[in-house]
Amino acid sequence: MGRGTQLFVVGVLFLVACSSFHQLCASSSSSDDDDHTIFYDSFDDSFEGRWIVSDKEEYQGVWKHSKSEGHDDYGLLVSEKARKYAIVKELDSPVSLKDGTVVLQFETRLQNGLECGGAYLKYLRPQEAGWKAKEFDNESPYTIMFGPDKCGATNKVHFILKHKNPKNGEYVEHHLKFPPSVPSDKLSHVYTAILKPNNDVRILIDGEEKKKANFLSAEDFEPPLIPAKTIPDPDDKKPEDWDERAQIPDPNAVKPDDWDEDAPMEIEDEEAVKPEGWLDDEPEEIDDPDATKPEDWDDEEDGEFEAPKIDNPKCESAPGCGEWKKPMKSNPAYKGKWSAPLIDNPNYKGIWKPQEIPNPDYFELERPDFEPVAAIGIEIWTMQDGILFDNFLIAKDEKTAESYRETTWKPKFEVEKEKQKAEDLAAGSDSSLTSFQKKVFDILYKIADLPILSTYKLKIYDLIEKGEKQPNLSIGILVSILVIVFTIVFKLIFGGKKQARVEKEKTEVADTSNNQGSSGDNEEEKEKEDAAAPRRRGGSRRET
Repeated sequence: MGRGTQLFVVGVLFLVACSSFHQLCASSSSSDDDDHTIFYDSFDDSFEGRWIVSDKEEYQGVWKHSKSEGHDDYGLLVSEKARKYAIVKELDSPVSLKDGTVVLQFETRLQNGLECGGAYLKYLRPQEAGWKAKEFDNESPYTIMFGPDKCGATNKVHFILKHKNPKNGEYVEHHLKFPPSVPSDKLSHVYTAILKPNNDVRILIDGEEKKKANFLSAEDFEPPLIPAKTIPDPDDKKPEDWDERAQIPDPNAVKPDDWDEDAPMEIEDEEAVKPEGWLDDEPEEIDDPDATKPEDWDDEEDGEFEAPKIDNPKCESAPGCGEWKKPMKSNPAYKGKWSAPLIDNPNYKGIWKPQEIPNPDYFELERPDFEPVAAIGIEIWTMQDGILFDNFLIAKDEKTAESYRETTWKPKFEVEKEKQKAEDLAAGSDSSLTSFQKKVFDILYKIADLPILSTYKLKIYDLIEKGEKQPNLSIGILVSILVIVFTIVFKLIFGGKKQARVEKEKTEVADTSNNQGSSGDNEEEKEKEDAAAPRRRGGSRRET
């Protein structure tokens, strides 16, 4: 064997050894990841036989094993619009959420966008004896509900914990305050919830932290996990003679003799003079000389045809047309209805509040008493189709979740993002939201959720949604919202009219198909046409 041949053989053996060593290392790394992977489903294989579809009558939506658009990767697909869906996977054994870090992660792709629908998961606690997976519905108790939901005023990535009160045994839903909003595009996104032993929970979207909260903080969950130590005494009643008026009309005040309550607010300006060139005999509007009666006009059915009115062209160059009347001006003698001036109320006792008593349901807590997760379910009511779920993961550490994101989600997302950029460029900047506009709208959604804007929340949501649908109006929408915000701030700083009392918004119960945010119950009211109005085919006559 020549020296060259020997070197070649050695080289081949070296490559084979390196390849084997690499595979060994990769296998070892995978094994390490597997040690931290509690549950994983890529949906590469059909879900049938592994996931159980609810046979409850109200869940008519059909689940499909389908490829993600533009990829060879499969997922679990919501295939029909305006349907309720329910499907569940029982785990081999319950997963404890009390032992160290636990990561919940999954992917969704809203292939047809999301105007009204949910795409969240329910991590079910162990069910009552005799429960069957085919009985899964909105009443099946869960430990955590997590994921996107958007419909009407609802636009959030839910994180809800159902926690048992150790004093009374009741389970209470605790909603994350100010959760992140749902990405408004048709790309694949990965949602991650990281539960830490120090009671922190972190919400990531596409690996980027969007929210950090503490389970035991009253500032982060509504209602708080730890109840208040004291509560208002429900039996304490306000005394009948309790006076809450800080000021009262001066009982000694007398209306001045020269106060004329009947004087009008405006009077005719006697000094006004009719402008020169005023056309007294010309009407402001005339019949359109070019209008003709339609051929199918029926005088008996439609009435006598009247040509539509147009502005009189003779009035365009004149200061005015028609009968001239003196304009009105403010009446200097106007004072309006007299009322006694206010003085400090000598009997004022302040705003009455019931006395505080110890809360019988109060308890202290060092860490949430998480119920274990025995199954993963999807129970939604959506008006959209094309929602694709993929790569469900429960893991023991953040690195494992990050590894899955890098290998399962990111390659798809990069391809979709580049394709979206190309489509946006082809369609023109006015036809789609730029990344900057998306960030602006995300910020506006967060601003709309501020308690100070609760009175205007729905109005601001309407403006934002108009901006998302018509990107060319973005600047106008932004200005309108800023006007609302500055108006409120101005009132708070400089006073003025008292703010209308705003009732505390009821906590959304997003886990039931009858009252969840994405249930589609927000049916648009249709304007009723006036059936008694006569049918007109000609141009409408403007009223003068």
